[in-house]
Amino acid sequence: MSATRRQILARTGALGTALAFSGSLTELFAGTATAQGMGRRGYGPLIPDPDGLLDLPRGFRHRVLSREGDPLLSGEGKVPGNCDGMSAFPGRHGGTYLVRNHENRTHSRQAVPAVRGLTYDPGAEGGCTALELDRDDTVRSERVALAGTSTNCAGGHTPWNTWLTCEETEFRAGEENYTKDHGFVFEVDPYDPRRTGAVPLTAMGRFSHEAVAVDPGTGTVYETEDAFDKPFGLFYRFLPKKPRGGRGSLRAGGRLQALRVPGVPDLSAIQRPGTVFDHVGWVDVPDPLARETPIRFQDFGPGGITHAQKLEGCYWGGSCVYFVSSFAHRSAGSTADHYGQVWKYDPRKRQLTQVVVFGPDTDLQLPGESPDNICLAPSGGLMVCEDGDGAQHVFGLTRRGEVYPMARGRQNIGTPEKPEWGEFAGVTFSPDFQTMYVNCYTPGTTFAVTGPWHH
Repeated sequence: MSATRRQILARTGALGTALAFSGSLTELFAGTATAQGMGRRGYGPLIPDPDGLLDLPRGFRHRVLSREGDPLLSGEGKVPGNCDGMSAFPGRHGGTYLVRNHENRTHSRQAVPAVRGLTYDPGAEGGCTALELDRDDTVRSERVALAGTSTNCAGGHTPWNTWLTCEETEFRAGEENYTKDHGFVFEVDPYDPRRTGAVPLTAMGRFSHEAVAVDPGTGTVYETEDAFDKPFGLFYRFLPKKPRGGRGSLRAGGRLQALRVPGVPDLSAIQRPGTVFDHVGWVDVPDPLARETPIRFQDFGPGGITHAQKLEGCYWGGSCVYFVSSFAHRSAGSTADHYGQVWKYDPRKRQLTQVVVFGPDTDLQLPGESPDNICLAPSGGLMVCEDGDGAQHVFGLTRRGEVYPMARGRQNIGTPEKPEWGEFAGVTFSPDFQTMYVNCYTPGTTFAVTGPWHH
C-alpha cells in the first residue's frame, strides 16, 4: 500500500514513524555506507536557527561555504545563482572537492561567468563551479568548471571521480539566445576542469536530463528524464563503447536505450510497493540527438515505451540502480497521483521493483514529500531533498524505513505575508561521511553541516 505523509512522519520536528509498505526495505540500502549507531528514528527535532538560515537537530552546526553574488576566489566573476545538483570528491590532506551545478537558462540573476576553454555556448548562462575545501571546510579555491550550458539540474558521480552534469532542457540553436543545441550531458573534472573542457556527450542523448548513475562493474550509465508535459520522461541506459574507460572515455560514443515495462505505459499506475516486473526490456532510441522529434515522442515500435512524470534522482547501490519519480498528478496527464516513488532495477535479473510510494496528502508543513536529489547517508540509509510546492526540507530515510527531518530552510524568498522557501538540492557527503554538503537553490547558498552523525 502507499503511505500518506501523515503515516510517514508526525509534526515537523518530531521523530519519524514507520513507513507503511509491503515487503522489506533492506534492498533499498544495498551497498550503502555501513556506519553504526545512528538513532533508530533520526537525530531528533529540528532546532530553530537564530541566524534564520538552516534549522538542524541539536548538536549539528552549519557553515556557509559560498553565497550567490559574492566574488569567486578565482577572480573570474561572481558566484552564480540557482545552485542545484552537486557531488563531493576526495581532496588533498583529507579535504574535499565539490562540483556544483547552476540551473541558469537565460536572463538569470547571476550567470556562470564565461571562461575561455570552458564555455560551450556563449548565449547560455548555466554551468558548474568547483570548490576546494580544507579538512575543516575552509574554502581554498572556487572557480568556474563549465560555462555556456543551460539548465544544469542534477547529474552523477563516475567511478573515476568526475562529475556528469545534466542539462534539463531541449532548447535548440536559434531559440532564446542560444547559438548551439542543448539537452546534453557534460563531463567535469573537479581537480582540473580544463582536462574535460566543454564537450557535450552527444551519444548519451539530447533530452531533458535530470540525473545519472554509473554501474561500476559494467560501466553502463543510467539516465533519468524530467519532462513536465505529457508524454512524460523515460528511463534510459547508455552502453558505452569504452566502458569504465576513465576520464573522457564517454566521448567515444555508445548505444542509448529506453526502458520498456510490458503492459505499463505509465509507472504512476503502480501503487503497491513490492510489485516486481520480470524480464523488462530495453529498446534502442531511434534518434538519440532528437534532430526532428524529442525522444519521448519518437516511435518505439510495437509495445510502445514506458513513461513516468518527474523522473529525478538516481543512484547506484550494491548491484542495482535506484531512481525516483518525484510526483505524479492526474491533472497533468498521469494515470494516477502520488507524491514520490522509488524504483529499483536489477540488471542481472532484468527485474524492476517498486520499493516505496508516498501517497497524496495536503499538509505541506510535513517533510517526506516529492523526493528529488538523493544520496547515501552515514547511517547507511538515504538523505533526500524535498521537491514540489512548499518544499523546505532535507529528510532522511533509515534502514528501518522511517522518515525523519534533517534540515529545514529558513531563507524566505517570498514576503512576510506569503512566505516562500529556498528549495534544497545537491545533497552529498564528504568521502569520510563526516560532513553533509547541501545547496539552497534560491538564494544560491552552499552549506556544510557537521555534527554527531554516528551518535
